Amino acid sequence: QVQLVESGGGLVQSGGSLRLSCAASGRIFSINIMAWYHQAPGKGRELVATVTSDESTNYADSVKGRFTISRDRPEKTVYLRMNNLKPEDTAVYYCNVEGFYNGTYYYTGNLWGQGTQVTVSS
Repeated sequence: QVQLVESGGGLVQSGGSLRLSCAASGRIFSINIMAWYHQAPGKGRELVATVTSDESTNYADSVKGRFTISRDRPEKTVYLRMNNLKPEDTAVYYCNVEGFYNGTYYYTGNLWGQGTQVTVSS
């Protein structure tokens, strides 16, 4: 069974830093796009950052210059380094995989992690 497992969330003061990790496990040989989304209370899930298989990155305007997404392809892991955190960054952060090859076929859908809570106090 293929799954994504996140870690690294927690409570931090405004201006602090956290690093989130997400590891893909199961029968996965390669991954297309890895991403992080967040969902604040009462709001919809929003894209935070993406990293492609050739390591091109893209960020939401609200996190540019503060967050850095990276991936470790052999370990099938994606990271989100979050610096200068603000109270408005408080949300549940979800890891996402869009497209992966399992050695037999290419799966074009999306996989989601269970989410990890990030809370930034003012």
